[in-house]
Amino acid sequence: MKKFLAVLVVVLSVSQAFAAGDELFQTALLQSLMQGEYDGVITVKELKSYGDTGIGTFQGVNGELVMSGGKVYQALWDGSVKIASDDETVPFANVTFFDADIKKEGVTAENFGALTDIMTSIIREHGRNQFYMAKVSGLMPHILVRSELKQNEPYKPLNDALKTDQREFEYKDIRGTIVALYCPNYMRGLNSAGWHLHFVSEDGTKGGHVLGVSTKDCLLEMDSISEFVMIVPNRKTFNDKDLSVNMQKEIQQVEGN
Repeated sequence: MKKFLAVLVVVLSVSQAFAAGDELFQTALLQSLMQGEYDGVITVKELKSYGDTGIGTFQGVNGELVMSGGKVYQALWDGSVKIASDDETVPFANVTFFDADIKKEGVTAENFGALTDIMTSIIREHGRNQFYMAKVSGLMPHILVRSELKQNEPYKPLNDALKTDQREFEYKDIRGTIVALYCPNYMRGLNSAGWHLHFVSEDGTKGGHVLGVSTKDCLLEMDSISEFVMIVPNRKTFNDKDLSVNMQKEIQQVEGN
């Protein structure tokens, strides 16, 4: 395994105690992934030591990563989903040990924006400058997800790769879990501010990055997270990249909501 560097950022209010396990762990930067840094940094086995819930991708952007209940699902370009092997490597991910601080039942939303509006309204009440991992579980009357073909060197920027290699899948009346990450605005430059959603079906056979969704009487659980830990690879391809470039336009294209 290649060497990596570790970065620790702790965000705590004056009244908060340092809670063991209450941290968001990030592998590399979304901005480095956007620029084609697709080689793995850690293994799936190592990633599971940092959390049981989260989202990300795999070596060569070989599918979308959805972690739920300690299982790591790999949603592939052909619409299939499998349990990722422990020796599969990960270039970018965000995971945490999920602890539901907030619960809301009966969540019904007509579309992606309505669902994220519900979650954002809760954030405004509990602290918009914290990190949040959320799970939305239950019936999805409609959901549109994507994955992508595995990339080969020389790697193209992610937004260029998705223009030709993205594959979309639409499902109706499907039960499953959306795993959603929220990053505050000050995370621009390290990740994408706002919401990023991945989905896995209840039977573990369908999933991907969420492009559109409606929900009916779902359970919403949210984990407020006050600590942030990041590792980055110590290798030439990463160190030669200009990660100060503003990539918000390209990130919005990739998110595709």
